[in-house]
Amino acid sequence: MSYFAKGVGNRHEALSGPSKRSRSTVALFSYGTLQQREVQLATYGRGLEGTPDTLPGYRLASLIISDPLVVELSGKPVHMIARASGAADDRIEGVVFEVSEAELAATDRYEVDVYARAEVTLESGRVAWAYVGKPLKR
Repeated sequence: MSYFAKGVGNRHEALSGPSKRSRSTVALFSYGTLQQREVQLATYGRGLEGTPDTLPGYRLASLIISDPLVVELSGKPVHMIARASGAADDRIEGVVFEVSEAELAATDRYEVDVYARAEVTLESGRVAWAYVGKPLKR
């Protein structure tokens, strides 16, 4: 699993207006607010179509969001965060979206600092980016 540092940039700018899409796309697994149309429109300037998939070996935990812009946009002061458990029976249902590199960078700016972008392998065998928290202690 690879972790990457958060993107740097003007957060308000990233959440407003359409982003430029490139021809190449990357897979992004979402299990939460990135599935909300209003979040997609504010973050990417478009609605996303996705394919259902599952993230094995992870469990959801509640996360209180302190960023007022993210709370306003999602309408939720508490989001969920995926944490690796390593348990075969732990699974998170979600959706895989195809996004451009610029849209992935916009997602980095949307997700609060507790989330880290990680490369994960889904039940389908597909490799995608996902925003996750620290692994659970065993």
